[in-house]
Amino acid sequence: MERIVDLDAAATEIERRRGVWAGAGLEVGAVTWRDEAATWPQPLETDRGRVRDPDSVGVRIVGAESAELEVTLFRGGWADVGFFSARTGWEGVIEAPASLGKPPVLVRTEAGGARRWVATSPHGGPLRGA
Repeated sequence: MERIVDLDAAATEIERRRGVWAGAGLEVGAVTWRDEAATWPQPLETDRGRVRDPDSVGVRIVGAESAELEVTLFRGGWADVGFFSARTGWEGVIEAPASLGKPPVLVRTEAGGARRWVATSPHGGPLRGA
């Protein structure tokens, strides 16, 4: 897989924001790594030192009323984003590929009175699965 994203830099950014998110009342889980070189099924590791060839980094964040956000960023330039709410269930899992060297954009929308995040391409259109 092509290495478009520096996963170590991404993990540093997650850790840099951890305190702000916790201060806002969010429970931020451990950063997880998946090793491309590991045998299938590839386990998620929380110790970066156990991962020789990382192909993804992820984090799970839990908020009020057990709302849950899971984000996995892949070195190939895309992210999988999933959101769960006890009221609404899974809002959707979105694969957000980077395009033309620009990252995807997450946009907050109001749909039927419910707020949610929708991934859009850098060109303004919705991404597959959004």
